[in-house]
Amino acid sequence: MLPFQRNMYKLLQRSLSFQPQKLLFQCSSRASSVVASENKNIKLTQKDPLDQYDYIGVNNLFTVKNLFDNRMHLGHTIRSLTPQMAPFVYGTRMDMCIIDLDQTAMLLRQALNFTAHVAHRGGIILFVCRQPSLVHLTDRAAMDCGEFSYTRNWKTEVFTATNVTFKQEVRLPDLVVMVHTKDKYQYADHRAILDCGKVTIPTVGLVDTDCNPNMITYPVPGNDDTQDSVTMFLDLIKEAVKLGKQKRKEDNANIPAPN
Repeated sequence: MLPFQRNMYKLLQRSLSFQPQKLLFQCSSRASSVVASENKNIKLTQKDPLDQYDYIGVNNLFTVKNLFDNRMHLGHTIRSLTPQMAPFVYGTRMDMCIIDLDQTAMLLRQALNFTAHVAHRGGIILFVCRQPSLVHLTDRAAMDCGEFSYTRNWKTEVFTATNVTFKQEVRLPDLVVMVHTKDKYQYADHRAILDCGKVTIPTVGLVDTDCNPNMITYPVPGNDDTQDSVTMFLDLIKEAVKLGKQKRKEDNANIPAPN
């Protein structure tokens, strides 16, 4: 074999040895670009629940007429009105405070929307009440929507010292629903509200004209003594939780399976 033929043969072998690697690199780069584009398309098709005002659809669960029919507007006497609740009072009639239901409807929709989003993200919701006439309603509402309730005498160690109460670290609730913000015995603010503030747990609560709405993350001005109004409040919270869980199932079903 002549020298130039030997050199040509070496160059040919070298080019052949490099060609599969080049083809492999091109194929891998194309595959990675295809996977990246598919992932990008998947992210674009997924909706962000926080981008929409009423993603789960809780605004149409009630009307102001429903609030009125269930006596949500009836407050306590004007002598027991707290200064913090004065902006939510429409007026007085026969020495009784009348709650502004327009403000109640707006704040109730905000509370329902937040509750539904907590359920949509798989959060734990705890219903708390200490009033004897409302305990059975609270327990039933929590059971119906698959959540939890605490209607016994409150112990501050439940939230602030879980390792002492349960002998281990436990997951705290993501939302506490205060059906009645007053305690049974001394008629003071329920201790659970203060403990929620200590451990930064948001709260949703029905506040009457003798309550302090500043203690609640999402206060709902309304009658917290009549069973009709409390039943409506619990039914709406329960429905919001169910809608949030149902929407979570639908969103998970619409996510395409990875290849």
